[in-house]
Amino acid sequence: MASSRGSIAAFASYRPPCPWDIFSCPNPPSGEKDEVNLLQSGSSDHYNHNGRPIPAAALKALIAKKPELASECGATADDVDSGRATGLVFVSERENGLETLHVALCFNDKVKVLSLGEIYGADTFGGVRMEDSGCFGGGFAPNADPCIIYVSTKKPAEKRRTPWTVVYRTNLKTGETEQLTPDGQYDLSPAVSPSGKRVAVANFRGNRWDGEIEHLQTDIVLMNVDRKAQGGKLERKRYISNAGWPSWASDNIIFFHRAVDKKDDPKSDKKTPHWGVYRYDIAAAKEPVLVTPIDIEAMTPAAISETKVAVATIHKKMFQMGGGVRDPDMYRHIEIYDISAPKQPVKITQVVWSKADHYSPFVLDGGSRIGYHRAATERLLELTGQSNVARNFSKLQSPHKDVDVFRVSGVFPTVSTDGSKLAFVDNEFKAVWIADKQGLRVVWERRGSNSVFSTMWNQNPELDILYVCVGPAFTVDKPLEIYAIFNASGGQPEYRKLTAGNHNNAFPYSNPEGTKIVFRSTRDHADKKKNLYILEDAHAGEEGGVTRLTNGNWTDTHCQWAPKGDWVVFSSTRDKPAGAADLDNGLDFGYFNVFIVSVAKPDVVVRVMTSAPPMPGVGSTAGHVNHPMFSPDGRSIVVTSDLAAVSAEPISMPMFLHSVRPYGDIFSFDIDPTDITKNKDIQNFHRVTHSRYEYSTPVWTKFATSDPNAQWNMLVTADSKAANYKPACPYMQADGGQSLHMTGHLVIPRRCC
Repeated sequence: MASSRGSIAAFASYRPPCPWDIFSCPNPPSGEKDEVNLLQSGSSDHYNHNGRPIPAAALKALIAKKPELASECGATADDVDSGRATGLVFVSERENGLETLHVALCFNDKVKVLSLGEIYGADTFGGVRMEDSGCFGGGFAPNADPCIIYVSTKKPAEKRRTPWTVVYRTNLKTGETEQLTPDGQYDLSPAVSPSGKRVAVANFRGNRWDGEIEHLQTDIVLMNVDRKAQGGKLERKRYISNAGWPSWASDNIIFFHRAVDKKDDPKSDKKTPHWGVYRYDIAAAKEPVLVTPIDIEAMTPAAISETKVAVATIHKKMFQMGGGVRDPDMYRHIEIYDISAPKQPVKITQVVWSKADHYSPFVLDGGSRIGYHRAATERLLELTGQSNVARNFSKLQSPHKDVDVFRVSGVFPTVSTDGSKLAFVDNEFKAVWIADKQGLRVVWERRGSNSVFSTMWNQNPELDILYVCVGPAFTVDKPLEIYAIFNASGGQPEYRKLTAGNHNNAFPYSNPEGTKIVFRSTRDHADKKKNLYILEDAHAGEEGGVTRLTNGNWTDTHCQWAPKGDWVVFSSTRDKPAGAADLDNGLDFGYFNVFIVSVAKPDVVVRVMTSAPPMPGVGSTAGHVNHPMFSPDGRSIVVTSDLAAVSAEPISMPMFLHSVRPYGDIFSFDIDPTDITKNKDIQNFHRVTHSRYEYSTPVWTKFATSDPNAQWNMLVTADSKAANYKPACPYMQADGGQSLHMTGHLVIPRRCC
């Protein structure tokens, strides 16, 4: 059934174009044939990752609660006790596109997978949310049933720009669920001690998030697993500062990772996180000891014993902006370190596949096998006779009954007003693609990467005009020009430059009639600040006249005309505090809020959404509320924002060197479309996506369908140019190695809005 208010689409950065899957191999391995796909996923397009084994007692409790978990495989409780039947808990996107916890039972080469929602119901495991870091506790006393401990974002945080990550405990026998993270605090990466009594978490220091991206300011906190069975108290206490991703070796020893910020260049004040894995002795209460070599990056430990730990490592960093070929030391690999022989690690994944990235190790069979996840790129090598461009749409569960949500794999997606055409830019910012009923094709290709971005259709559906920005994306000190592609989908496109003067011009959007274009530009600013301007003739460009819409020594950007043509919504730093740093965490200007300006009366400007709690003046500014877009009916606005901070430890995901600013997730809020003054500092908003990835550049179209791919025929190339199109940095390199694109990486410089 089509949703009455259309669809929200957005692009997910750093989400690999090929599905994650979970593998294991023996310790030590002998070669690539030793690797086993634990879920036997084959050609499945599900994303599976962050796996952990399920203890026998917990697995039997799951089977007792949901017998179908075992019956389809023919397994019994005796098979679990004997080790013939095993279980795995992991994150998968097979449930409405959400990143939620699932359990798998493996027996006799058969695998049965169920979501926790299918076992315990939607009251606990339902709604739009993200779940992560499943682990198991309890069983240490007659009144301490087996339980699963996990992170969920189902409960909204009370404050803006605050994590929604809360740790819960669900009794596997009864389904009773308890929140372990106290209200007003926020936790990540729980791990349960071998006795099942204590859980360690990465807790946000000061119960806040200040915009840090790679190096989160977290400390390790310990608490009881079962309040009722342990004297009615959690006994929550902070033990290790500047630490994350805990892993218990025993009830006394914890391994964890830590970043130390250092200057790589003595001539620069910039500091870079350097990651290592440490060992902490709770009883001794001494300073943690570094386990991994100081000259490598090491993260996401999985303890094997009190002296051995499996870790993910990167031995050599690379300049990611170039997108070049990597040697094996530049990939993320799994290794085992022994504190008695720290210079003699056991190499695991280097032996299996030396030129692929491997993530988040976990321990199986007492350490005789090591599990991990990686992108299943071998599926890209299957010859289908179709375009090798990844499937461009994934429908996600929506928090709105009348609005669909789907993910687009292309950057800067834009849908024509009548919903018949989609355009986007590839991950290299090199080619402009169009998809419609004729299929998928390239309509413009530039010689070098990082050359085109910000596609946008003319809002008059009778005009087949696509706008695009040409020049280095996200740079403030170099010229950017706006081009129009006339007859964009008609087969013989015509290209025309609309702006002039070597200014930084970007983010064009036409009025509903398609006669004028609003855009942002650095013109009139020697210090590269930006304001909004209007091209009075959308066909003639600057020759038809330019009118200034906003005026101030700040950055106004990401502009869009309202459906009725009376307002323009945009993102701005105009409320940035006078004493704030030039760059937010060294990345971009930061301090973006959303405003609406009256086109007829440009002096009427209303702040509608703030990144911090609304209050007069600069106190409402902290982070990012960007890329605002009106709904087709003008009653709502969708944005990408860090209102919910981060939902997972970023260092556990594909490595990036801040090439773009991770905004966060997609949010929407309702407005009064009739009176601009009634929209000041709107209080309520809806979180649309819950994800570990960055969701950016949303678009809201009146088009709605259960399968957008069917409408636009996305997997069929319409011409030889698209079929033969080869990115400069393909997903698979000539030597069989994974490219940076396999991490979902965008090969562009640091973002500057």
